[in-house]
Amino acid sequence: MQLQYCLETINKSCEKHCWPNSIRIPMYVFMISTILATMAGNLAVIISIAHFKQLHTPTNYLILSMATVDFLLGCLVMPYSMVRSVENCWYFGDIFCKIHTGTDIMLSTASIFHLSFISVDRYYAVCDPLRYKAKINKFTVLVMILTSWVIPAIFAFGMIFLELNIKGSEILFYNEVYCVGGCFVFFSETSGIIASMLSFFIPGFVMICIYGKIYLIARRQARLIKDATNQIQFQANFIKSHTSRCRERKAAKTLGTIMGVFLICWMPIFVTLLIDPFMNFSTPKVIFEVFNWFSYINSTCNPILYGFLYPWFRKGLKHIISGKICYSDACANLFPAE
Repeated sequence: MQLQYCLETINKSCEKHCWPNSIRIPMYVFMISTILATMAGNLAVIISIAHFKQLHTPTNYLILSMATVDFLLGCLVMPYSMVRSVENCWYFGDIFCKIHTGTDIMLSTASIFHLSFISVDRYYAVCDPLRYKAKINKFTVLVMILTSWVIPAIFAFGMIFLELNIKGSEILFYNEVYCVGGCFVFFSETSGIIASMLSFFIPGFVMICIYGKIYLIARRQARLIKDATNQIQFQANFIKSHTSRCRERKAAKTLGTIMGVFLICWMPIFVTLLIDPFMNFSTPKVIFEVFNWFSYINSTCNPILYGFLYPWFRKGLKHIISGKICYSDACANLFPAE
């Protein structure tokens, strides 16, 4: 790659590593496709839940809020990150860099918070169904949604605009890291630990524990069903036993997919942010950019994991694509009357 500078006429301009077109074009195609998929998928979830009155449930309001977060990440954050990643420069000024970085951290953290609260919702639905409606009501979901928005906003914008993220490493940052024409997500040792714990490790630990508990209970229930069938004829026993095994495999596959996608998308960037200050900030920028886009892909996958898998969303999406959503009776026709 040929070495240039982002702003040739300004001192201390950032170095610009120009990618050849054989790399730049595929990068733009991939990132634009990711942005459009993120916006389209989450917008479909938003329209489905907001339009069809039958979907106005506390659980779906939580999914609606998460889809809003991911949609905003796709339309407000990812396009500017794309330019920074491909062009290796930031052309939008220092103030907007702080706004962009704060918004990025806020929405990313908010998305993870929503995922954690959805796991809590699923826990009560599967493990304590008799008290589910009493526990997960509109007020509880409202508290979850406000928590998922307010805490990440205060944390992200407070840390960036008060420069708490560089506290303790100001000299190093301004002498060796900062340059004109760049927009860096920089964390000192202390702020890196706090940010990683609050935004990923604590919510991620909660999700692992809850989904692990859900799987164990689902497995126990499947075994109980299997044992109960031993008292009836062999054929029925075989059928129900086979059904219980299928349910157990399906539960393991679904929960494994949810946690697998979450960890694959988010763990690289947060582990890097955590250990980079202890490695004298030697991680190349390109590594940060790659891991950052891995984290964005989680917002692309969320509509699939929390929307497309459900019959209500597939039916709602069919109404949207076919144009039936424009009819006055679309809400009534989404599901047959029970």
